[in-house]
Amino acid sequence: MTTPFTRRAALAAGFALALGATVPALAQQGQLIRIGVSPGPHAEILEKVKPLLAKQGVDLKIIEFSDYVVPNQALDAGELEANSFQNQPYLDNQVKDRGFRIESVGLTVNFPLGIYSSKYKSWTEVPDGATVAIQNDPTNGGRSLLLLQDKGVIKLKDGVGFKPTVADITANPKKLKIIEIEAAQTPRSLADVAAAAINTNYAVDAKIDPSSAILREDAKGPYVNLIAVRSADKDKPWVKTLLDAYHSPEIKAFVAERFKGSVLASW
Repeated sequence: MTTPFTRRAALAAGFALALGATVPALAQQGQLIRIGVSPGPHAEILEKVKPLLAKQGVDLKIIEFSDYVVPNQALDAGELEANSFQNQPYLDNQVKDRGFRIESVGLTVNFPLGIYSSKYKSWTEVPDGATVAIQNDPTNGGRSLLLLQDKGVIKLKDGVGFKPTVADITANPKKLKIIEIEAAQTPRSLADVAAAAINTNYAVDAKIDPSSAILREDAKGPYVNLIAVRSADKDKPWVKTLLDAYHSPEIKAFVAERFKGSVLASW
């Protein structure tokens, strides 16, 4: 039997259920996402993502970092909600070595790594015994050594995986002297070395045309970049909102037009 009390209770329960269903959407209004990036393409792309998120009431604050360590430290410490600057092998290495509780939630773009020179127009011109600079962090330095191996310049030990070191070189026919320096400093090293391995974002930031590389990675590979968040946040609604905006047709068209193949959309 239905009474005025039971009708009121049912109405109240229905109202509470309806209100609960709207909470995630309401909570997202005014959401602040602080995202750490390296200078160059990552920052440029996210500047285009920003107005797409603003239409949904999400404020994207883009914070640039000049190295590859601090953005993960800041994310793990809660000083950022997300970051966008690294690939999976690098993230895996950081999590293993530093214990960060962060993980990938989606892919972004691929930056084919290049070997550049301000002295030689092709690799065949690089003389025997020349000095070549690579990055001093395990992931990017290893990536550069793998590129040199793929192009037949050196040979590495079998089974070295994604993080070979200079000590893993088993053949070096040109007797190259390979030195290791900070990734951010590789563009500046061009004045002092025959050639240098430079990540695309640092090349672009230094006004170096990525198409001028004298050796270059193939477009496909394990080094596609990603957006990382704290593991505790991975299922929050704002994460999907951020990824949907990044993976929109507008952003894909911007990447294709702006970077003309030097940066590749991976979705």
